[in-house]
Amino acid sequence: MFRVRGRRIAACAAVVATAMTLASCGSRVDQSSSSTAATGAVDASGTTIKVGLLNSLSGTMAISEVTVKNALMLAVDEINAAGGVLGKKIEPVSEDGASDWPTFAEKAQKLISQDRVAAVFGCWTSASRKAVKPVFEKNKALLFYPVQYEGLEQSPYIYYTGATTNQQIVPALDYLKAQGKTSLYLVGSDYVFPRTANKIIKAYADANGMKVLGEDYAPLGSTEFSTITNKVKAAGAGAVFNTLNGDSNVAFFKEYKSAGLTADKMPVLSVSIAEEEVKSIGTQYLADQLTAWNYYQTTPGAANEKFVKAYKAKYGEDKPTSDPMEAAYVSVYLWKAMVEKAGAFDVEKVKAAGAAGDITFDAPEGKVTVDGPTQHVHKTARIGKIGSDGLINEVWNSGEPIKPDPYLKDYAWAKSLA
Repeated sequence: MFRVRGRRIAACAAVVATAMTLASCGSRVDQSSSSTAATGAVDASGTTIKVGLLNSLSGTMAISEVTVKNALMLAVDEINAAGGVLGKKIEPVSEDGASDWPTFAEKAQKLISQDRVAAVFGCWTSASRKAVKPVFEKNKALLFYPVQYEGLEQSPYIYYTGATTNQQIVPALDYLKAQGKTSLYLVGSDYVFPRTANKIIKAYADANGMKVLGEDYAPLGSTEFSTITNKVKAAGAGAVFNTLNGDSNVAFFKEYKSAGLTADKMPVLSVSIAEEEVKSIGTQYLADQLTAWNYYQTTPGAANEKFVKAYKAKYGEDKPTSDPMEAAYVSVYLWKAMVEKAGAFDVEKVKAAGAAGDITFDAPEGKVTVDGPTQHVHKTARIGKIGSDGLINEVWNSGEPIKPDPYLKDYAWAKSLA
């Protein structure tokens, strides 16, 4: 355990050092260009406007992030077909974060300094987001982050279009409590999101009469889960709360079934497994297990029917849609709405346009609204059950969009966390 912890601390230190170095020494623009200077750091002088797509197209996170890039491209293509943004077609510049957090920081600086993009859309893990956060803040550039995360963060240059804690983890715990689950076992990948999420889960459990019977972590990308599943089985918890990410989920659920554990005996509620991961892991290992998201391919509504049809037409009828993909797709439209309200691509003007809290979009998940003070999005929480057909069917929802509360200020039990 000491060796794993040591590697994790060393990796985090390297990420921070790399990001800060890039942020401090990267020059954003060629100030000799008067047209570029007129729009701040963004080069809006041509007939197109560049945006960055920053996703892991290789490595352990590619199982999840390639499809996010696909959804971003779908939004870009749709917007361009409708005339673009302020009369300019969007020119996407794609970079591979390669499931490596210093690489994310390097590629973010490249997109900002060399490509002079108007905004960047991407990252998945909180480790990648935290690696690029100082780069965007130092350069005063925009990142739209599309994935649920652990909360307890707010940045003036990041828009969070995935769920924060009170829109996913807390409703998931409320659901388990309502189902009579009084004990949990926590399993996660060994990086910032699962560890922070589990601190929140333990605080919730303490305040709500639930017991945490065990807590284990595996390195991101790990495929060895026999020891952990044996400990889970021995504990006999009411449910497992799963914060594993990437292809580690494949090995975990195969081992889970091999240990004789089932959704009936000990359900697993996952917060990072969506339809694409279900397809990769296999329904024989996942049927009847639970997930917590804000969107499923099966979510009803005309906007979602249109989105699913368009995605499958572009990428194949066998390709599912999922929550992170949908949040990424939505993020491009929210940026477009903010730019059009601002009447400019200038970052500070775009931020000012979003600050009023009146930027909305009729998204596949339902109507979403940008929260001006937090730069998060109002979202409906949904609990789903994985079917044998690979789709996730909703079994509960919050009834209306939940206002984002990234620091859990409205929860007395969370006061010590902030």
